[in-house]
Amino acid sequence: MLAWFVVAYLMVSVGIGLYAATRVHNTKDFVVAGRHLPLPVVTATVFATWFGAETVLGISATFVKEGLGGVVADPFGSSLCLILAGLFFARKLYRLNLLTIGDYYRIRYNRPIEIMCTLAIVGSYLGWVSAQIKALGLVFNVVTAGALGQPEGMIIGAVIVLTYTTLGGMLSVAVLDFVQMIVIMAGMLFIGWVVSGMTGGVGSVVEHAAQAGKLDFFPEAGAAAWIPFVGAWVTMMLGSIPQQDVFQRITSAKDEKTAVRGSVMGGSIYFVFAFVPMFLAYSATLVDPNMFGSLLERDSQLVLPTLILQHTPMFAQVVFFGALLSAIMSCSAATLLAPSVTFSENIIRNAMPRMNDRQFLWTMRVTLVCFAAIVLANALTSNESIFKMVENAYKVTLVTAFVPLAFGLYWKRASIQGALFAVFGGFGTWLLLELLQPETVWPPQLVGLFAAIAGMIAGSLLPRVVGRPTPAPEPHAQAHRPAAAQTHPLPSPAGRRAGVEGSRRHGA
Repeated sequence: MLAWFVVAYLMVSVGIGLYAATRVHNTKDFVVAGRHLPLPVVTATVFATWFGAETVLGISATFVKEGLGGVVADPFGSSLCLILAGLFFARKLYRLNLLTIGDYYRIRYNRPIEIMCTLAIVGSYLGWVSAQIKALGLVFNVVTAGALGQPEGMIIGAVIVLTYTTLGGMLSVAVLDFVQMIVIMAGMLFIGWVVSGMTGGVGSVVEHAAQAGKLDFFPEAGAAAWIPFVGAWVTMMLGSIPQQDVFQRITSAKDEKTAVRGSVMGGSIYFVFAFVPMFLAYSATLVDPNMFGSLLERDSQLVLPTLILQHTPMFAQVVFFGALLSAIMSCSAATLLAPSVTFSENIIRNAMPRMNDRQFLWTMRVTLVCFAAIVLANALTSNESIFKMVENAYKVTLVTAFVPLAFGLYWKRASIQGALFAVFGGFGTWLLLELLQPETVWPPQLVGLFAAIAGMIAGSLLPRVVGRPTPAPEPHAQAHRPAAAQTHPLPSPAGRRAGVEGSRRHGA
């Protein structure tokens, strides 16, 4: 019975996504939904950016095992990422009217910086999207009582998400995110109410968790505990800011005020609702300590689904798995779209600048299918937990893409040479430490971030060895493309440069 409800829900979701796809007419509609999304939809898409498999299954399982200190990266770091992106990056980036985050690195620096940062951004999505596909396989396996294996479930889930994302792009993602956010919030609150009745109320669960030390957030005094703690927090908080999915939500808004408010509100709502799965998973250990204790040792990601299946009525099961599928599908659709669009725009289109808009739209779709195949292969072969796959995803963007973005927006002396030093210094230091000493007190990605900052400052202040003193902004390949390709209104080269400089002067 539960499986049929899941099938019906999936059919409705795909139908909504396909209907939205009929409104996609050009690359601007496909990538940034025509830049006309209202505040409720922007808030929903920002929320859905993070509320996925790792929130419901990964964070909850990690909290039960390690407490609040174990989930510092997510939700604490990830929600702050969205809030900081709204407060300090949304307005500046929105005004530049770009198609991808990779475009910024070209107009602020040059093509080599654009290509290096784009490759880092695209590569970072591999683990993130793989976690969502892996979770879809787990859900299908659970709701069919093992009749459908996890590998088969991953394949089916990937095909479903790929179908409406490939056709509808950001417009389909945004419409579904809005619908699915309602399902997620209502479903999780209802399940929380049902489960709290089994444990004597929310207060008793919180009290038990506090007595067990699960609510201790800050580590013990000492560098050996604090440095890894800060490293995990910073990785998600800053490393996920230079991401295409975050950028798309900012630039899909109808105006810059909506972009700022939507990002801050979405991040705040995410932080609050991320605690609901943690509450549910910890409640499971009180409902049946023996069974869930053994399950924690075997596969902690199954704690929450098992609780719902074995201890709640059918209606609650339908609500929970509907909300879970909503979370995973909305997140996986967005994170499949983002790297595919970025790679198409900043790598392929630079190599083939004479494509018209229709050809470019189909190039994006083909790239999306190819990336989905790579992600599926990684999900089928990886043995990492969902939480770890997500946590590790943003190390490379932290050490390569964040510093050129932040310094480029806020430091007028940031130069091409400084950006090159930052990218090579940050990435090289991180990679070297990952290979030689990955388990030291100092997380490799945190040392890599410091190296990138030092490289940016030193490279920008030292006498010029590489790069031009004032980089002439490259056109959005528009000067080399036929008029048919110019469907998304981007500023002229001079206008772009003025936009970047204006943002610096006014601190907007």
